[in-house]
Amino acid sequence: MASPKKKLQGLVAATITPMTENGEINFSVIGQYVDYLVKEQGVKNVFVNGTTGEGLSLSISERRRVAEEWVTKGRNKLDQVVIHVGALSLKESQELAQHAAEIGADGIAVLAPFFLKPWNKDVLINFLKEVAAAAPALPFYYYHIPALTGIKIRAEELLDGIQDKIPTFQGLKFSDTDLLDFGQCVDQNRQRQFAFLFGVDEFCIQRFINFVLKLGNFSKLKGSKNQGPLTLCTTNFPSLL
Repeated sequence: MASPKKKLQGLVAATITPMTENGEINFSVIGQYVDYLVKEQGVKNVFVNGTTGEGLSLSISERRRVAEEWVTKGRNKLDQVVIHVGALSLKESQELAQHAAEIGADGIAVLAPFFLKPWNKDVLINFLKEVAAAAPALPFYYYHIPALTGIKIRAEELLDGIQDKIPTFQGLKFSDTDLLDFGQCVDQNRQRQFAFLFGVDEFCIQRFINFVLKLGNFSKLKGSKNQGPLTLCTTNFPSLL
C-alpha cells in the first residue's frame, strides 16, 4: 500500500500557474514561488494544477511541464508536491498520473469527470480506481468539488469502503460548504488516518470573522473590562489555501 513519506497536514498551498502577458506559462518564476512559500509563508506543501492553477484549462503538455517544474524546484525545499491529474478523459488522467510518478511527485489527486458524469458511487469509484492504478506507488487523494463538477455524491458516502477498492487512497480535498458532510467524513474515518483538506478558504475566512465578532459581543455581555489576549483554538485538520 502506498503511504506518504510524511503525513500531509498543515497548510497546503493551491498554487496558481504563472502566466506571461502573452498567455504563455512563465516557468521561470516557479522557483521564486517555491522560495516565497517556504521562506515568507512557512508553507511546505503544494497542490499543483488544481482549480486555482487552472489545470483543466491547460494542455496536457503544459500540465506535465508545470508538474515537472514544481517537483524539480521544490526538491529538498518542499515536504510534499501533490499533482492534480483529473481530466474528462480517463486515458489522459492515467497518463498524467503515470507522469507524476515518473517525475517524483509525492501524491496525486483526481476530481470526478464532469461531462459524462458518474451517476452513482460505484461508477465514480471505478473511474478513480483506474486512475490510481496508473501510479500504484503514489498516495491517492479524491478532489471533492461539486460546485465545479456537478457531482452530488456525498464525500462521506464515497469514503465508505473506498480503501478496499483503492488501496493507495490517503485522503480527500473537500472543496464544498457542506460542513455536515465534511464533519461526517472526519468523524467516521478517525481510525484510518486519512488526510482531510478543507479547500474553501473564503468560507473559512467568513466564519473566522463571524467567530471573532461573536466573541466580542460575548465579552461586552459579560461586562469584563480586561479581556487579555484573544486566543483562537483551531482543530488540527490539514488546511488548503
